[in-house]
Amino acid sequence: MIGAIAALLLMQLAGTLLVQFLRLPLPGPVLGMFLLFAWLAWRRRVPEALSGTALTLLENLSLLFVPAGVGIIAHWHEVAGQTGRIAVVLVLGAAVTLVVTAYTLHWLLARADSRAAGN
Repeated sequence: MIGAIAALLLMQLAGTLLVQFLRLPLPGPVLGMFLLFAWLAWRRRVPEALSGTALTLLENLSLLFVPAGVGIIAHWHEVAGQTGRIAVVLVLGAAVTLVVTAYTLHWLLARADSRAAGN
């Protein structure tokens, strides 16, 4: 489990360093997740330890939002004036995510149907 956590943190660190070095306009952890995905796709399998560690982290994901919630409460005087903008961004983000997910599912199902028809 320690090795798997180290691998996850190394990918995040690599993403952060690349973003800073290349001055990319995206968060380092996002690039780190892409690097992790590319590494796992290249290996064509997920190591058991990494899979178990990732599952444990996902099962406890809600705990990771506690510090963000506490930060919002602690700095409410700064956030209060932005609630309208925050609401718009949340709604638009959710809508875009829903549309992209629907189109991706549609594409994947069509691809699976064409492969099944070809067999």
